[in-house]
Amino acid sequence: MIFATNPACKTHSSGKGTGALRGTAHQKPTGGGKVMFKFLAIFPFIVSATFAADVAVRDTEALTRALREAKPGTVIRLAPGRYAGGQSVAGISGTVGSPIVLAGAPGGASIIEGGASGIHLSGCSFWQLHDVAFTGAQSNGVNIDDAGKPDRPVRGIVLRGLDIRNIGPRGNRDGIKLSGADAFTITGCKIAHWGDGGSGIDMVGCHDGVVEKSTFTHGETAVMANGVQTKGGSRSVTIRECKFINAGGRAVNIGGSTGADYFRSLAATYEARDITVEGCHFTGSMAPIAFVGVDGATVRQNTIVNPGRWVIRILQENQNPALAPCRNGVFADNHITFQSTLTTAVNIGGGTDAKSFRFERNTWHCQDAPAETRRRVVLPVEENGGTYDASPPKVR
Repeated sequence: MIFATNPACKTHSSGKGTGALRGTAHQKPTGGGKVMFKFLAIFPFIVSATFAADVAVRDTEALTRALREAKPGTVIRLAPGRYAGGQSVAGISGTVGSPIVLAGAPGGASIIEGGASGIHLSGCSFWQLHDVAFTGAQSNGVNIDDAGKPDRPVRGIVLRGLDIRNIGPRGNRDGIKLSGADAFTITGCKIAHWGDGGSGIDMVGCHDGVVEKSTFTHGETAVMANGVQTKGGSRSVTIRECKFINAGGRAVNIGGSTGADYFRSLAATYEARDITVEGCHFTGSMAPIAFVGVDGATVRQNTIVNPGRWVIRILQENQNPALAPCRNGVFADNHITFQSTLTTAVNIGGGTDAKSFRFERNTWHCQDAPAETRRRVVLPVEENGGTYDASPPKVR
């Protein structure tokens, strides 16, 4: 979804400008077109087939008003500065061709600070948040949900270039919280220091989404936290080209343990299915990858360096008998460097079907005892084409 505003529109702190459509990004620019194309170079995701209100915001009061008066196609531009958190919007949506956009100044200069959540969008589809910093929220930096209506997920959410940090700090506090979101994209975000029992991104019942090119940084002591979590019936989510630096005890928690009333859909027989983690780089964490109540997930082409206790965990924490045992995971084409202090490569919990997992073409290297690499890599099934190397694997 690409969206642009009319460069001829005049904007001010609480006013709106409108203008008629004169062309698209595919047409030869004329007159003010050069201005439009300079704008597109800065905001490449903000383009649409129609132009709507362009609202310039310079203070918290104007931000609150602009959010609540937004309509399909509105672009809210935050000037550099600090704004009070606790912003909330309910039941206001954009459209496929005309999303609602909240755009900060480049470089994280527009900061939303404090509040229970920095911003909470409830029952709001086709919103885009770009280049905004969130800090100091007590519960969640960004909270987006389906307003408690599991049969009506929010759609078309795009979070791009956000800088989210210092959330909580204690307990189950998340950088980004998504509940009942479908067809979403999170790209180019930096998330650091969320709650010591929360997630950088926590997804409950989310489907058909992408988390990409983002960085997650926490601390070595936050063993109950995780970087990204997909649970509660989440399906078809891809996590790719991300960097995880001591991103909690489980850097990526595929699945989890969710109360029955919070699943989307309520008929789901898994915490997570068809989750893909690919092309990511992991440093530290007690276990970089955890499969928890999964019915099918693929972890491939990642680089894992110095995991604390395990490389992988296979667990079944939700004991609801209606759920399938954790099964059908694939761990393939990954490069793993570990120390001899590693407890074991794979930790297997009760009630799982670890024998259904596949391990293929991974490269393993015990950094401080390379000759012992093969002996120290104990897997639940025989690996197909694995390399147990006396030299470090090639880092992508």
